[in-house]
Amino acid sequence: MGISTARPEPGIAVVTVDFPPVNALPVQGWYDLADTVRRTGTDLHVRCIVLAAAGRGFNAGVDLKEVHRTPGHRALTAVNRACAAAFSAVYECEVPVVAAVHGHCLGGGIGLVGNADAVVASEDAVFGLPELDRGALGAATHLARLVPQHLMRTLFYTARTVGAQELHRHGSVWQVVPRGELASAAVRLARDIAAKDGSLLRLAKAALNGIDPVDVRRSYRYEQGFTFEAALDGVADRLRESFLSGKERP
Repeated sequence: MGISTARPEPGIAVVTVDFPPVNALPVQGWYDLADTVRRTGTDLHVRCIVLAAAGRGFNAGVDLKEVHRTPGHRALTAVNRACAAAFSAVYECEVPVVAAVHGHCLGGGIGLVGNADAVVASEDAVFGLPELDRGALGAATHLARLVPQHLMRTLFYTARTVGAQELHRHGSVWQVVPRGELASAAVRLARDIAAKDGSLLRLAKAALNGIDPVDVRRSYRYEQGFTFEAALDGVADRLRESFLSGKERP
């Protein structure tokens, strides 16, 4: 359990997230992921990182049970900072990051995938932000990098999910493959990237980040301010308690 790293081929590192049962990460897990991605990206022998996950799905966001059992707003502040660190680590990684997505990719998973350089998904992958049902806001910044604006808003307001094939049609998913072929497909794309000169790849990553029309770090932190406002108003606690108890949302 935790974050592991493997080197299947020269120039390629696979960072795997494993927090059973659904890969809902605790605060420390987000920081560990951030540290691993940043450290791996600084290794001059690495020219591309594959971000993958074990278990039932790619990522289910934050560990709401951890937030719920911590008194006051310390947990919310901590998880806000931890998610921002992980998302930034993927975005700012010195080398390209390929996300290999299977099963559910929700909440914080959208933050990771939206900040990746390329996405390969299995046929069973679904993407969405259930934040409004969980008493939170955030990661619309990253969903907007995956789908057009009006679809992003509709998905956000309804908390619905969208499948990998739909994202492939929008051009944000490079390839959709059967579940059993996901790992090899992601490594295959990483191999094509890693075949380039490492120094030039790092310059290319910095250049592409520099011409992004939206500052994803500032935009996401702006969203998080409204999450904290919802917590202060009490609506966040009410919806989170409803979700954790399995009740219908109001």
